[in-house]
Amino acid sequence: MAKNLKIGKSYFCGRSKTFLVFFLLILLGACGKSDQSCHVSSEVDSIPVDLKIERLEDLLFEAKNNDAINYFLDGHPDFTNKYLQEELYPSREALVATLSEIPRDSLMAALYQEVKSNFKNIRQLEKDLENSFKHIKYYFPDFKIPKVYTFVSGFTSDLYIDSDMIVIGLDYFLPHNHKFQPPEIPEYMAVRYDKAHLVPMIITAISSRYNETNLKDNTLLAEMIFYGKAYHFTKAMMPCTPEELIIGYTSDELAACYSNEQFIWTHLIEEEAIYETNPFEIRKYTGEAPFTDVISTEAPGRVGRWVGWNIVDAYAERNNVELKTLMEEEDARKIFMQSAYKPRQ
Repeated sequence: MAKNLKIGKSYFCGRSKTFLVFFLLILLGACGKSDQSCHVSSEVDSIPVDLKIERLEDLLFEAKNNDAINYFLDGHPDFTNKYLQEELYPSREALVATLSEIPRDSLMAALYQEVKSNFKNIRQLEKDLENSFKHIKYYFPDFKIPKVYTFVSGFTSDLYIDSDMIVIGLDYFLPHNHKFQPPEIPEYMAVRYDKAHLVPMIITAISSRYNETNLKDNTLLAEMIFYGKAYHFTKAMMPCTPEELIIGYTSDELAACYSNEQFIWTHLIEEEAIYETNPFEIRKYTGEAPFTDVISTEAPGRVGRWVGWNIVDAYAERNNVELKTLMEEEDARKIFMQSAYKPRQ
């Protein structure tokens, strides 16, 4: 993400691509979306969810011999079959032999110790996931509470999520300034890999199973609305979580979006970008990037997703649409037209 955002009064002259930031934390709260109450209703709080995250990295690194590793695999068939993909190995013995080498690797052993040091206690992670799962079950009673495991993947997998199991690669979520960093993730994305962003990442991923979309609609607008619904979902499940943690912006990047919302929207309309169908052009607005240079090099990346979130919020509020109904609505143009979205002045 762009780090060197300019500080000053927000203004634009004609169609200039200057993107200036008016950043005051006090004003950010005033100009942002009005937050839902952080109060958790008794109906939500009473939903029985007793989550216990199992730390599988300990079982592997503390295994005394191959029999202990084999016992660990037998006790976690979902992890063995889906995450470790046992079927790719010629035999169980081959998988056990591969795993037995991991604790003996000096770099992996050092990485494990750093994870143990930085994640001594994961009770807050359990609590945050518990609360989020309660909210999901409140809105979607058929939601099945998945098993949640942690692991040290050696920077091969950050998150594995399906309807039955979540595996968190804790090595990806070490502090941003830590000596161990995932090599394949660029700097502007790596800053989002920390404890604070972890649960919002998981809940946003879970939202996809409820996020209905028209696969024949390949416009930028459809993609914006898809992401907007995903973030709206996450905010509903984590009402006390700041917007910047949900979308993965820094506070100054989010302030920049609000301060320049009119400029961003004017560009999208004047360029008729929302009806763009070229995937390479769409990616300029919603794809991972340090900035949205098609608008300005000072505009945060993925700014199209942020606009989509605003449109979805406006639609839900204006039409008093319940969350389940919103997530089932696959007509992006309907959501846009009935949102009557206008940038805040």
